[in-house]
Amino acid sequence: MATPPKHDAKTIDQAIARVASAISRRHASSAHLLLLGIANGGIILAQRLAAQLKKSGLKPGLGTIDISFHRDDIGRNPIPKEFSPTIIPHDVNGATVILVDDVLHSGRTVKAALAELFDHGRPSCVELAVLVDRGGRRLPIAATYTGLTLVAGDTEKIKVRLDAATPARDTLLTESVASESKSSRLTPVT
Repeated sequence: MATPPKHDAKTIDQAIARVASAISRRHASSAHLLLLGIANGGIILAQRLAAQLKKSGLKPGLGTIDISFHRDDIGRNPIPKEFSPTIIPHDVNGATVILVDDVLHSGRTVKAALAELFDHGRPSCVELAVLVDRGGRRLPIAATYTGLTLVAGDTEKIKVRLDAATPARDTLLTESVASESKSSRLTPVT
């Protein structure tokens, strides 16, 4: 069996820098830029992006989006309350919002994040920044900014660990998971 690919902290840092650079170029003159990390995987990534954007002269607002009550599997599973509540530092009406997540897979997490966001107002524009696009979309959702593109099969899981205190400990792994029935593969929000 082949060893699944592993990406080191340097590769992850370079991917985050590419995303931040692309955001900075596109939004150099955006007045109301707001980064919202999707709980839980996107929070540290959003913090790192905001720090890099500040170095380039931008002043983005930084917050979090909790998708717990907008998940499409709520009828089949208990409500999986995220660790971080929705915190939006300023009015989303008329703002340019960038939703941030670690891995884009089926698109269901992003759909839930959009529902939560629009409960708080109407932004002028919503974009999506992800560290990894692994393919396998079940909804017509695409990232505006992508750090890495990996190909992963139905029996593989992308695991991202961003260390808040020590970025040198960041890891990104592709792991094989036990085969699941088709119906159970469709229910998780990823």
